[in-house]
Amino acid sequence: MVRVTSAGEIAVEQRTFEKFRTLIYEKCGITLGDQKVALVSARIAKRMRALDIETPELYYDAVMHDKSGSELVQLIDAISTNFTSFFREPAHFEMLSSLLKTWSGKGQRRFRIWCAAASTGEEPYTLAMTTREAIGNLGVDARILATDISTRVLQKCRDGVYDAQRISTMSVELRKKYFDEVRDNGEMKYEAKDTLRALLVFRRLNLSTPPFPMQGPLDVVFCRNVMIYFDNHVRSRLVQEIYRLLKPGGYLMIGHAESLTGLDSQFKTVRPSVYVK
Repeated sequence: MVRVTSAGEIAVEQRTFEKFRTLIYEKCGITLGDQKVALVSARIAKRMRALDIETPELYYDAVMHDKSGSELVQLIDAISTNFTSFFREPAHFEMLSSLLKTWSGKGQRRFRIWCAAASTGEEPYTLAMTTREAIGNLGVDARILATDISTRVLQKCRDGVYDAQRISTMSVELRKKYFDEVRDNGEMKYEAKDTLRALLVFRRLNLSTPPFPMQGPLDVVFCRNVMIYFDNHVRSRLVQEIYRLLKPGGYLMIGHAESLTGLDSQFKTVRPSVYVK
C-alpha cells in the first residue's frame, strides 16, 4: 500500500524506511534518524518519477537488483545533503594560509591538501584561492584532492560555475582575480579560472570504506561538516585513516560543530575543530 500525504506526496512506510536506512548506512555510513522519513520520501520520489516506479517498495527492489550499482549511486546522490559556501568558517582558511607560508618559508615546495567532502565545490575552490594567495605558483608543486560520494555534486565541482548569490561571500578582488564572468541564458555567472583548476583533482570517494587509495603524506585535511552524519564507529575509522595519511605535523580541520571527543584518536588538539598529528 502507498501512503499519500495531504499535499499529494508519496510517503515511505516505516518498514520500507528501515530498509533504506540500513542500506544507506551499510553503503556510505550515513545515519538517518527517525525524523528523516519525510526527507527520504521526498528524495526518492524524484528517482521514482524518473524511472516510472509506483511505490517506494518497488524502488527499493530496483536498487537492490541493479547489478551495475548505478541506481545505488543515484540513491546516494539523492539522499546526500549538500550545503556549503565560499570561505565558510573562515578561521580554518586563515590558519591554512599561515601554515602554507610557514612551511614555504622553511623551504617546502611540495604541498598536498585533501578536501574530503567537496560538495558543490565552494570549499575546494576556496582552498585553491587560499593556496594561490599564500604561496603563489612559482617553483611550487601544490595539489588539492577534492572528493565526495555524490557524482552529482562532483560534476558541479568540475564545472566550477556559480551564480551571483553563491559568489557573494567572496571579496570582489578575489572574484575578479580567480573567476571569469560568463553569461548563461542571460544570467551572469562566474566560472573558475584555470589558475585554480590547475591545483584541483576531483574524485568520487566513500568516506565510510577505508583504507583509501591515496598514498600520502598529506599536509592538511579538511573534513568538515560531514562526520555529523556518521556514528562513532564510522567516525573513528575515518579519523584513523586521516591520521595515517597525514604527515607528522600535518593538520586536520573539522567543522566547528564537530569534535573528536569520544573517538579513538591519536590527534592532538590545537584549538576547537583543529587537530595536529
